[in-house]
Amino acid sequence: MSTATDDRSALPGVDRVLRSPRAALLVEQYGRSLLLDAVRNALAECRREGAAATIDDVLTASEATLVRLMRPSQRRVFNLSGTVLHTNLGRAPLPEEAVAAAAEAMRSPSTLEYDIESGRRGERDDHVAHWLTRLTGAEAALVVNNNAAALLLALNALAAGREALVSRGELIEIGGSFRLPDIMQRAGTRLREVGTTNRTHLRDFADAIGPESGLILKVHTSNYEIQGFTSAVPAARLAELAHQHDLPLVEDLGSGTLVDLDRWGLPHEPTVAEALKAGADLVTFSGDKLLGGPQAGLVVGRADLIAALAKNPLLPVSR
Repeated sequence: MSTATDDRSALPGVDRVLRSPRAALLVEQYGRSLLLDAVRNALAECRREGAAATIDDVLTASEATLVRLMRPSQRRVFNLSGTVLHTNLGRAPLPEEAVAAAAEAMRSPSTLEYDIESGRRGERDDHVAHWLTRLTGAEAALVVNNNAAALLLALNALAAGREALVSRGELIEIGGSFRLPDIMQRAGTRLREVGTTNRTHLRDFADAIGPESGLILKVHTSNYEIQGFTSAVPAARLAELAHQHDLPLVEDLGSGTLVDLDRWGLPHEPTVAEALKAGADLVTFSGDKLLGGPQAGLVVGRADLIAALAKNPLLPVSR
């Protein structure tokens, strides 16, 4: 290491830089390990550029590096995109009551998975399941990381090694390039495309049902429309057909909503309660965008099917 003086004729050594009084202050603020890396990087940059520097120069560059390193990666911004619930900008802001409740729960141990009344291990889903069932009319509910995880879990639990029937017009791609056929493949389910891109009829589903059928899947195309000469099978008729063949109907609502947006003059979005009333056995939807909550995937529906999902080995991964 160089032991040159601070006359800019050469670079100081790492040890000399770290022994300086100013370095001691930076060590106290950032820790020795981080400062050491920053000093080495600053000296290496000087060597690459062929520039001389004093100890103070090296520490100034190192401090700038540490300030950038320690700056929070998530910062407040103005959403001027025109998209109100923007996935890249944090989705829906949480209400102050939810922020306060989350902060309170994180300050100390809690009953996350503990049942005080029985004195035994509880289920984390119990904290929200009774509200979800109350608001939707479902028998049971389950919470996972996001809606893609919810759908993958449902497909794997109910149709692994078998076919999932879905209309060609509903083979969606969501944010992050997650495509429905890819999710099915990961779930171990074989995709059985039904109908055509613009028109799918009930008879198309009826003709496709066979010994390998595991479930019928209906997907809400919330982020695009097919207009013109089109036809889609209503959920109620799909449910009737599925149940005639002892198959579950799973409906993916995407963003999902619990209330009818019509009352505020907004475009109609199918509610979870509507999907269940139409006969869907399981409904998957997002718990963050339209609900204004943290990122989550929600599954509601028949208690026996929810129990099957809860016992699936993929559940820990989905969370």
